[in-house]
Amino acid sequence: MRMGHEQELKKEAIKKIEEKAGLITEVADQIWEFAELSLQEFKSAALYCKVLEEEGFTVERGICGIETAFAASFGNGRPLIGILAEYDALSGLSQKAGKTEREEIQPGGCGHGCGHNLLGAGAFAAALGVKEFLARSGQEGTVVLYGCPGEEGGAAKAFMARDGLWRELDAALTWHPEDVNEAATGSSNSCIQVQYKFSGIASHAAGAPEKGRSALDAVELMNIGVQFLREHMSDKARIHYAITDAGGCSPNVVQPRASVLYMVRSNHVAEAVELQKRVDRIAEGAALMTDTTFERKFIDGVADTVSNFVIERVLYENFKEIGVPSYTEEENKFADALAETYPGSDGIPGVAAEFDTNLREEVQRMRAETGHAMNAFLAPLYQGEAFKAGSTDVGDVSWLTPTGQIHVASWPNGCPGHSWQNVSCDRTEIGHKAALCAGKVLAASAIDLLTKPEILQEARREFEKRTVQGYVCPIPADAVPVIPD
Repeated sequence: MRMGHEQELKKEAIKKIEEKAGLITEVADQIWEFAELSLQEFKSAALYCKVLEEEGFTVERGICGIETAFAASFGNGRPLIGILAEYDALSGLSQKAGKTEREEIQPGGCGHGCGHNLLGAGAFAAALGVKEFLARSGQEGTVVLYGCPGEEGGAAKAFMARDGLWRELDAALTWHPEDVNEAATGSSNSCIQVQYKFSGIASHAAGAPEKGRSALDAVELMNIGVQFLREHMSDKARIHYAITDAGGCSPNVVQPRASVLYMVRSNHVAEAVELQKRVDRIAEGAALMTDTTFERKFIDGVADTVSNFVIERVLYENFKEIGVPSYTEEENKFADALAETYPGSDGIPGVAAEFDTNLREEVQRMRAETGHAMNAFLAPLYQGEAFKAGSTDVGDVSWLTPTGQIHVASWPNGCPGHSWQNVSCDRTEIGHKAALCAGKVLAASAIDLLTKPEILQEARREFEKRTVQGYVCPIPADAVPVIPD
């Protein structure tokens, strides 16, 4: 394909996203209204499958045995490029849109505090753009939009990785709403969640304590054991817990049941798997000490993220070409007011600023030039050692195929993750612009990967070098996606 012709077709793909902007933002808003929790996104998944079929994609529902997962494909042959969509919400974050104060729609209800209504819509936009390119060009290749539920507590992508799904791809692309525009890079923590449900024998705590076997004692002893374990694990490892059932509220009863949910993190998935085994043995010890039994319920697990500098450069160059969202006076006024509702709105955003002193100064200058809370600039490309303590199941994809991500400013600077402020932004023009921008950048980058085999080859070489030790899947062979009790 001639270079000039390719560029014209690329522009047509971007134009298609603009033509479909109404549909894309309508889907984003509908998912925002559904606000369904992890692995319960039945309406959201159904909506995506419906509109994708209407747009000419071949849709497979319930992939990898996950009811709210899907794969929507268009094209023929290779390269095979995957685009990852998410659409789950968070509990307790119900919030009216476009408000600068806390105002729940439904008290205690759910909301898209991580912007996954935008994430899925932006990925959908990208798939529409790539489809347009493939249809017009006759180029060999296939684009697949993967519906990936349960990122906040189900790790669908990791279950899909266990089943080998991502190995068939030549590359995978995705994005995430953030407070900054950038090509994302660096590693993240792997993470494993397991629930331990202890069972004992109820008895009168004063009249017949010798007849009782306390499940709550077992939970407390397990917590103490893990506390001592913390001295003997990697500096970057973390172990968190929450007592999900303390057995009741009567202190004069020997509690016959109690449960605790544990989250084990490490910056390498193989280390997290080994650390999890030690936590399991502590649970066994706690049961022995209290003469109780326990049920181990695996919840989910995700791997650390593997960077791919080659794909990140492709994403960055297309981001530069397409440009970042711009905002009206009214939109800036709203974002500025929202930024007054949380601390940290004066911070310097992005991975480049965090890990490179010179780039930090450049970002600081860019921030000052904006004059508003929305970061209407593209942060400079940073490619070096970077580590974030959070976790994502995109990590499991990145162990099986070259993977790249971008962040697009969807909220004001420093806006805290999983907050009502995010939910408020997610159904505004600020959020819509972020989803459309992300779709354009991902689509343009996917087209480069489809038409320039030398890029895919270079990305594959880097991927194979970075993953030479092999993928250790944190998901047991017999595990199924579940929600903690």
